[in-house]
Amino acid sequence: MRKLLIIALAMALTGCSQNPSARSITISQDQVRSISLDITGSFTASRVVVLANGVAEIMQSLNAQSIIVGRDISSTEKSLEGIPIVSSGHQVLPEKVIALKPDLVLIDASTGPRSAIETIKSAGISVIETPESWSIKDLHVKVRAVGRAIGAQEQAEQLIQELNTSLEISSLKSSPRVAFLYLRGTSSIYLIGGQGSGADSLLQAIGAIDVGAQSLDRPFNTLTAESLAALNPDVILVMSKGLESVGGVQGLLKLPGVAQTNAGKNSAVIDVDDSLLLSFGPRTPSLVEALAVALSKVAP
Repeated sequence: MRKLLIIALAMALTGCSQNPSARSITISQDQVRSISLDITGSFTASRVVVLANGVAEIMQSLNAQSIIVGRDISSTEKSLEGIPIVSSGHQVLPEKVIALKPDLVLIDASTGPRSAIETIKSAGISVIETPESWSIKDLHVKVRAVGRAIGAQEQAEQLIQELNTSLEISSLKSSPRVAFLYLRGTSSIYLIGGQGSGADSLLQAIGAIDVGAQSLDRPFNTLTAESLAALNPDVILVMSKGLESVGGVQGLLKLPGVAQTNAGKNSAVIDVDDSLLLSFGPRTPSLVEALAVALSKVAP
């Protein structure tokens, strides 16, 4: 069954190149599947606002979507489209949260501003901080924390078992050299991922080499022509909105040093939907498979 799924994924990715003469591939939400449990159960919370990255996705897999009454802008799964957004950009609007009358709000360390969280707490609403995950190994901790928060510990352990099985993925035959670039052209933010960026964990899982993580000990580092030339990746990995923000592949090639790399010379670029790449949730095993297929197509 897994082999059939990988073949189907390869066929889907074949039609995703932005330019037939280039080796660029897009991985969208539609090409990645989530792991969901068939069991149902009761929960200790009945109205939950989710303000933590990737937590809404975990709740969906635990069959707890029915108790989600609000979300932040980072929860972009299509199945959540009817649920109100309670943030402006990435800033939580406490009055919108309180108006939904939740009995639980789930946050993480990046949720803010902190004054908004304090306002929610002062309204007598329970707030639980869930751990962030920046690697595949952290995913289990996050799932357990969400399970405890909503009273679904048994379901969480079953989901972890499913994740473990699904993450048994074969490595690539070769070890392509990949650089993860975090781009926000509208804000003039151009960064190279290093150790702990999150992308390094995904690439390691399939036997690819994250050239930034090999030599840069900070998660994100300023992009310069010199630093990228020294890394000289065969493939560049980016988020889809980041690529769009610099004008697509042609705009990416104009950034410092990109055109001079092996990746730039071959337009070997993989862009991944922003909600997928660093969320680390029940879609991660399928994303890793999709990355493996994409790299096998664009890497030399």
